[in-house]
Amino acid sequence: MVKSSAKILVIDDDDEIRKLLQVALAREGFEVREARDAATARRVLGPRNEFDLIILDIMMPGEDGLTFCQHLRETLDVPILMISARSLSIDRSIGLETGADDYLAKPFERRELVARVRAILRRSGASRHAGRCSVGGLIIDRARRAVLDREGMALPLTSGEFDLLTCFVERPGRTLSRDQLIDWTRGRAADIFDRNIDVQMSRLRRKLVDAGFPEDGIKTVRNVGYILISALDDAP
Repeated sequence: MVKSSAKILVIDDDDEIRKLLQVALAREGFEVREARDAATARRVLGPRNEFDLIILDIMMPGEDGLTFCQHLRETLDVPILMISARSLSIDRSIGLETGADDYLAKPFERRELVARVRAILRRSGASRHAGRCSVGGLIIDRARRAVLDREGMALPLTSGEFDLLTCFVERPGRTLSRDQLIDWTRGRAADIFDRNIDVQMSRLRRKLVDAGFPEDGIKTVRNVGYILISALDDAP
C-alpha cells in the first residue's frame, strides 16, 4: 500500500514543469519539495535522505540528470523516476543504465505520472513476501529488500532490479515473458512494447554474476522471455 504522505523531491530546471508536478502530486496527498539543479538538490537532500522518491530531469544546466543519477545511485537507496523532453529510446536506455527505476517522456498526462509514481512507491515500500531464500549462492532477503553475497555484503541493486529478481524468485522454473515482467514490475501504465525491460535484465544479470551468481542462472528463452533455472532453497 502506498502511503499518501510519501515525500517526493522534484528536480527540474524548468520552473513551470516543477510547479505543474508539485500541484499534480500535492493533489494526490504527496509531500513535494523542489530543486532547480543538482547543486540545489544536494542541499535539499542533506546528509541523510528522507525522501521516498526522486523525480529527475535529464536536461539540466551544470551537472546533468544522468550524471546526478549515477551519484544518487552510488550514495542513496531511493527510487528514481527520470523525465525528459526527449523521447529517444537511447535516452531511455541510458537513463535506466545509470540506475533510474523508470523513465517518463515529456509531455505526459497527469494520470500517467501519478500512476508511475504510485507503482514505484508501491514496489519500493513493501516486500511481497517475508522471509529469506537462497539462489545461486546469493541470499534474497525480502523483508530488507536486499540481496547478499557470500560475504554477507548487499549488492548495489536498484529498487527496480530487486523487483525484477523477485519476479523470478517467486516463480522458479517458469518462463516469464517480457510483457509479464513489465506488468509485474512497472504496472499497467507501462508501454508493453518498451524494450527497456531488457536493459534492466542485462544490468541485473551483470550485477548478480559479478557477485558469484551462475552466468546461466537466469536463462534467455529466445522470442519468449527469461527463466530462473538456479535452484531455490530456504535460507536462515
